[in-house]
Amino acid sequence: MTEITLYNTRTRRKAPFRPIDPGNVRMYVCGPTVYDRAHIGNARPVVVFDTLFRLLRHVYGDAHVTYVRNFTDVDDKINARAQRDGRGIREITDETIGWYHADMDALGALRPTFEPRATEYIGQMIAMCEVLIARGHAYVAEGHVLFSVSSYPEYGRLARRSLDEMRAGARVEVAPYKRDPMDFVLWKPSDADLPGWESPWGRGRPGWHIECSAMAHDLLGASFDIHGGGIDLAFPHHENELAQSCCAHPEGSFANVWMHNGFLQVEGEKMSKSLGNFFTVHDLLQKGVPGEVIRFVLLSTHYRAPIDWTEAKVEEATRTLRKWRGLTAAAEPSQDVASAVVEALGEDLNTPAAIAELHRLAGAGDAGGLKASAALLGLLTDALGGWAEAPDAGGAVSALIETLISERSAARKAKDFARADALRDGFAAAGVVVKDTAQGATWELAPEFDAAKLEALR
Repeated sequence: MTEITLYNTRTRRKAPFRPIDPGNVRMYVCGPTVYDRAHIGNARPVVVFDTLFRLLRHVYGDAHVTYVRNFTDVDDKINARAQRDGRGIREITDETIGWYHADMDALGALRPTFEPRATEYIGQMIAMCEVLIARGHAYVAEGHVLFSVSSYPEYGRLARRSLDEMRAGARVEVAPYKRDPMDFVLWKPSDADLPGWESPWGRGRPGWHIECSAMAHDLLGASFDIHGGGIDLAFPHHENELAQSCCAHPEGSFANVWMHNGFLQVEGEKMSKSLGNFFTVHDLLQKGVPGEVIRFVLLSTHYRAPIDWTEAKVEEATRTLRKWRGLTAAAEPSQDVASAVVEALGEDLNTPAAIAELHRLAGAGDAGGLKASAALLGLLTDALGGWAEAPDAGGAVSALIETLISERSAARKAKDFARADALRDGFAAAGVVVKDTAQGATWELAPEFDAAKLEALR
């Protein structure tokens, strides 16, 4: 069996992955708050942990991996959107979940085993609050239930922060009902204009952190293998999840391995609407960037490192995938994935090393091996479309263009300039834009692409 080594944020080191139960490997990843389209930064953890999901299924078997990713469908941002647009909350969250599924499907992400909605687990959240109060880890104040961080000596271990330092650094006004500035809300009151549920402390709604703990416990148990998300969630969200879960269920350890992907920048700058570099996955898809290209770019940097999204990377990924799809268009995938690809992914999900091996397979002309191995990264699969700028752009058309480019190169070397010029002019007439670079010829399809004229160049 392939050895998998993972970096654990909690221990700050890599270690061999040893599942609690190899017959049921369990992973929880924090999902979106559903009030708007997912931006490209939101897509990174989806692609990262989808790749890990694929690796775990490859190693342990499809039926032996349980993957949970939640939807936060009760939140003040959702409430504000509903009030702004004059629409129902359920209408907004249902629509946004539909958008999310469509966009993530376009990136080749497999659906998790379970996708719980927070509003379906309110009873479990209330029960967890009651347990925490009974055990002295939470208290009621002015209709709120708050977790007492001082009751959990391990608080701050995940993010490597001390309570004294956090208290000293707190710059926001502290609510008067808090015993400690770092105490966080588990339950809060709702007025008549806000969504709410009856509870022992009055009509209210859950705080953000409690929902993941309740859903993870219900679906995965008191102890499970992997908890994932973006590095921005390590504190306070994951720190708070860990504290309340371990206090409510001391018989378990909550998550054994904590994994976090790095931040995303755009052209070297933080993505923000004020800088004009903010875009959603839907924006890219609408501009004609195939979902497979987006996935490739997100996997081209190691998941723990910051990633810089650039147009140059998009263009390079497009060229690479076109060539690979041309090579594999008529090929049947090999029965086995290249061992070097599996080993690279097993080494803390080293996707850049895995992609380098795919390049080697392509260079060696191993179409079957390339197709099978790329599929483990969610690439070159039939489910991934988006190459709609030309009929069959990801298959026979791509293969023909690559063949004709090779023929043009051979004609030049043989000083058959008549054939080389005929191919050059034929490409232009067919709407295939060919550019010669130091690394070789690249191509793209113009809006006026004519497949019949390209076929006539054979």
